[in-house]
Amino acid sequence: MSTSGVAALSAIGADSSLIAVSGLRYVTDPDISARAESASDRIYDIGYESSLNYETILKLDPDVIIAYTVGESQPPYLTKLRSLGLRVLVVYDHMEQHPLARAEYVKLYGALTGHYDEALTFFAGVKERYDSLCVKEIRSPKKVLLNIPYADVWYVPGKDNYMSRLISDAGGMVVGAVPGTESGSITIEEAYKLSLEADVWLCPGHCITRKQLSAVHHLFPLFGPMKNDQPIYNNTRRSNAAGGNDFYESGSVRPDLILQDLRYIFSAVDKDAPPMAGACDCRYFIMLSD
Repeated sequence: MSTSGVAALSAIGADSSLIAVSGLRYVTDPDISARAESASDRIYDIGYESSLNYETILKLDPDVIIAYTVGESQPPYLTKLRSLGLRVLVVYDHMEQHPLARAEYVKLYGALTGHYDEALTFFAGVKERYDSLCVKEIRSPKKVLLNIPYADVWYVPGKDNYMSRLISDAGGMVVGAVPGTESGSITIEEAYKLSLEADVWLCPGHCITRKQLSAVHHLFPLFGPMKNDQPIYNNTRRSNAAGGNDFYESGSVRPDLILQDLRYIFSAVDKDAPPMAGACDCRYFIMLSD
């Protein structure tokens, strides 16, 4: 029911056990997408929460359905699946705030599929690389303006939030972030003031050009990174035509690659610093063009 589970299975060579996905067109893994048309090992799209194809699910007769919830109450579709005698395992990996804690759920998928040793080896490699990329001493963190308004509300993640932790480990800080994991909200005027001290702007919604970003709000051309021609990056480099984004797919089990991207971005922002050794480009992020 989540693309992060798809990525975990692929990472440990257990994707052959995958028989159905909710929202298959949003999966960015080309090998998984290709199986939508396969005659021998086809992967089915079984729809979404309120419109699941229960008939197809029953015909497939899965050993287990990996699901998730974003609230405390159980969605009706989970009750329905269980009432049909199907085994449902609800996974809460998206609630983990540390990037490595979220990636460690790969071990669960290893245990379920008989690939536990592979999962241990995979995670150990990710952790070792992540730890090696972490900036241990941050004397002058790069100041990051994050996001744009969503439904007229500009959300800023807490200092201990998943994205804030990635940025911090890369040597940056989210301007306007409050203590804790919960996101706070700011007005467009408050965001403008924060933008004047920002070194870089990350994750500006759907925008992939500065022109698009300028059209979102009339004040955006006056924001610091826009007015001062500072870099603006979005995490949409590996997106597909349907809008699926590999940042939330493979990135969930490869936080070391996200961290490498952020290290590269921050080193590029600091014109007086040498480039990060071994880095040449970003995997998940793309700089907004004019």
